[in-house]
Amino acid sequence: MTNTIGEFAKAKLLFCIGTNMTEAHPVAATYLKNGVRNGTKLIVVDPRRQELADYSDIFAQLRVGSDIAFLNGIMHVLIRENLYDRKFVEEKCENFEEFAAKIEEYPPKRASEISGVPESTIVEIARMLGTVKPAMVIYTLGITEHVSGKRNVMTLANLQMLLGNMGIEGGGVNPMRGQNNVQGACDMGALPNMFCGYQKVDSPEISKKFAGFWGVDSLPEKPGLKIAEMVNGLPTGRLKAFWIFGENLVATEPDPRHVSHCLNSAEFLVVQDIFRNETTPFADVILPSAAWCEDDGTFTNTERRVSRVRKIREAPGEAKPNWWIFKQVAKRFGYEWPSSSGRELWDSEISVLCPAFAGIKFSRLDSIGGIQWPCPNEEHPGTPILHRDGKFSRGKGLFQAIDWVPSSEQPDGEYPMVLSTGRRLVHYHSRTQTGRAKGLNERMPEEFADISVQDAERLGISHGEVIRVASRRGEVKIRANVSKRIAPGMVWMSFHFWETNANHLLSGNIEHFDPDTMTPSFKACAVRIEKIA
Repeated sequence: MTNTIGEFAKAKLLFCIGTNMTEAHPVAATYLKNGVRNGTKLIVVDPRRQELADYSDIFAQLRVGSDIAFLNGIMHVLIRENLYDRKFVEEKCENFEEFAAKIEEYPPKRASEISGVPESTIVEIARMLGTVKPAMVIYTLGITEHVSGKRNVMTLANLQMLLGNMGIEGGGVNPMRGQNNVQGACDMGALPNMFCGYQKVDSPEISKKFAGFWGVDSLPEKPGLKIAEMVNGLPTGRLKAFWIFGENLVATEPDPRHVSHCLNSAEFLVVQDIFRNETTPFADVILPSAAWCEDDGTFTNTERRVSRVRKIREAPGEAKPNWWIFKQVAKRFGYEWPSSSGRELWDSEISVLCPAFAGIKFSRLDSIGGIQWPCPNEEHPGTPILHRDGKFSRGKGLFQAIDWVPSSEQPDGEYPMVLSTGRRLVHYHSRTQTGRAKGLNERMPEEFADISVQDAERLGISHGEVIRVASRRGEVKIRANVSKRIAPGMVWMSFHFWETNANHLLSGNIEHFDPDTMTPSFKACAVRIEKIA
């Protein structure tokens, strides 16, 4: 996030697109609801009329995968009616002419034809954004889990730069991270092209700094592989061994049959986790990890806030902290790593190697609580808002001319509907943890397929009836939840329960992934639903 969660409660306008905050981020959603109660305007854009829409001033129910066309249509109105921040655009940004020429191709009529949102609603949203300033953009995986995920995010950045909503309180581009500590994992270098602190692997200067600190002659000079490239590299022999750490790939990646085939192709597979799950049966070795509350460390939340995690109990059995496991394996390779605790790792390595974290130390986290990076020295209070005064990390903000492209898998005569997936409030991910909680299982003992009233009537399907949902990959039998919140032609499911996991229906073929980020298209899959005789 460029801004903070606390601003939700006092913002002038919140523009929420592709985010089911009330279920996926219920705590953050309370700040949003408080803002609405205090007079904050709210625009919600989503293929489903999810609960957040009930609080909105304007709700736009767009077609799955049409975000760029819809947003370009809004920006067309902003430019045409001179509702954008001309001063910010001229002084703080570049490439406006090329960008504006592309936006000219998306008048509200065309944007409406693609997105399904009425022209009048597109114009109404544009005028609200252009007159109620500033506005915060909030999005989640409904924006990123598409073949155009990266371009979706860039389009939102275009919108906020056009409005001059960057670098100010109550503005910014604010992703709600999909899992706990996703931000922290990326911060620590769990990306194939970055060392910790977002320092590029292919920079000779950076590589030399890390190699010198770690006491090795050299480090790889090219970015590594993304998850999809690793998984698909196993059957081809590109990868021979695979170490899966804290990830239930078989249940959470698209097309579990394909993932299972790939994992079976590995010559050696290590799984490191706190519980057995759908992935552990494929392992040659299972390394039991300590859970988050069984060791000291840090989490970084979606607003870049680094906070302490304190040990409250001993790990059971042979389970060990993850850093300890990695250190012991390194020792067998002949490397004696000096740090022996989360505090030492942070204070002696991470904050030393990463300029953005240099001023964050465990003692400061103990005394003042969470600190938002960048924090360049120990006198610095942290940075709640990025790009202050329109000062971007690259200098000026760069407008991008971005075209809408349809989802890679379109409905047809055999599979005429669109499946989109996500999360329910009660459970989390593949239920590796929440599935062990009796109370949560009682609240939600099984998954449902949400379908529209119109489709249920057309097919003679009753609420609660077991139906078949089929795609080009396979099928699941699941109870129907007939809902007025679902548009005709759409099906919505989660991936919390193995037998009815929506991922059984999705494609693991890389052609259905974002070509830049290799993020799977979890949000758009062609399916059909059938009444079971």
